[in-house]
Amino acid sequence: MIAPTLVCCLEEPSAREMLAGVLARILPTGWNVQYIVFEGKQDLLRRLEMRVRGWQLPNSWFLVLCDQDAQNCKCLKSQIAMMLLATGKTAKIRIACHELENFYLGDLAAVAKGLSCPSVAKLALKTIYRQPDLIANAPDQLKRITGNGYQKCAGSRAIAPHLDLSGGNRSRSFNALISAIRELTT
Repeated sequence: MIAPTLVCCLEEPSAREMLAGVLARILPTGWNVQYIVFEGKQDLLRRLEMRVRGWQLPNSWFLVLCDQDAQNCKCLKSQIAMMLLATGKTAKIRIACHELENFYLGDLAAVAKGLSCPSVAKLALKTIYRQPDLIANAPDQLKRITGNGYQKCAGSRAIAPHLDLSGGNRSRSFNALISAIRELTT
């Protein structure tokens, strides 16, 4: 029997770095992971259906993760769902509200550990970080609070192993992502 495969369709390399650190901790034994990394959201929207439809490896499940940015989250998810429905493959879609970096602002203790900035953890008490999915400029916030220590790929790689996967992250969209991964792989 062919081992099950989780195929992660992502809009950018930093999402792969984050998922690699997360999946290493929650993926059940025996699962394989493949990443399809697009060159931004427009590329993902243009080529996703073709890539998923053309996937030949049996026993594969798909996870699509992209940023909301300034779009309506429900409309974006619906647009992607229509593409995937046409493929006949099993998939979960998760939208990072607003961007991947909002996940990190939801767990400033992970940012502090991953980027060796202990003072950042104390910022979690500030009102702005209580609902990180509402922050529209998350990458700028991360750069500011880490003294420019955050860079997209390297930062994602460093922070991911420390992210709380038990529901303690204040980003609802991150917690929804973790739930979707668990649903697909159990």
